[in-house]
Amino acid sequence: MTALIWAVAIVLIVGIVGLTEVLKAKYRGRHGITTDIMGNEKPMVPAEVRREVEDLRERLKVLERITIDDRETHLLSDEIEKLRLDKGKVQ
Repeated sequence: MTALIWAVAIVLIVGIVGLTEVLKAKYRGRHGITTDIMGNEKPMVPAEVRREVEDLRERLKVLERITIDDRETHLLSDEIEKLRLDKGKVQ
């Protein structure tokens, strides 16, 4: 009977430790935390890289705006040229 109690206790302890490790891994994954070879925790993406990505996103927004504005400028210049040609035909 004592051996059965010890076996159940060991199984419960192993189960609790395993469940704890799974929950810790899930928490770390959600919050972007990883561990290196030495077991030290660190963010998956360093803050410098995040800042650089944000800067690149801002630059991309500016380039998109320039591209769209440039396209609208071309369309506007085409319309003006079309009006000039139409005006020339009327006179």
